[in-house]
Amino acid sequence: FTCLSAGAAALWGHAHGGANEAVIRMLESIGDVENIPSFMSQVKDGKSGTRLMGFGHRVYKNYDPRAKVMRDLCHKVLRALGCEDKLLNIAISMEEIALKDDNFI
Repeated sequence: FTCLSAGAAALWGHAHGGANEAVIRMLESIGDVENIPSFMSQVKDGKSGTRLMGFGHRVYKNYDPRAKVMRDLCHKVLRALGCEDKLLNIAISMEEIALKDDNFI
């Protein structure tokens, strides 16, 4: 339990783990995969104040190598459990779009 508690505690606050909360709020506000194009247009607009949360890192400028490990593990666990998650589907679709768009790379 100690290592799990420490890991969960490390995810508190806006500087580090608070970003994960912002991502969840963003995904919930998008609501459905079909709303992604409109959301991405707002992000690209720059004047809307809409931000793409969960992309970008101070150290890893192009791609966070931890994301691949986490994504692969997540898919493996969800397959084993037979789960499908609506927010994860939105996140996966957004990642595919963002990685192909020069505005986000």
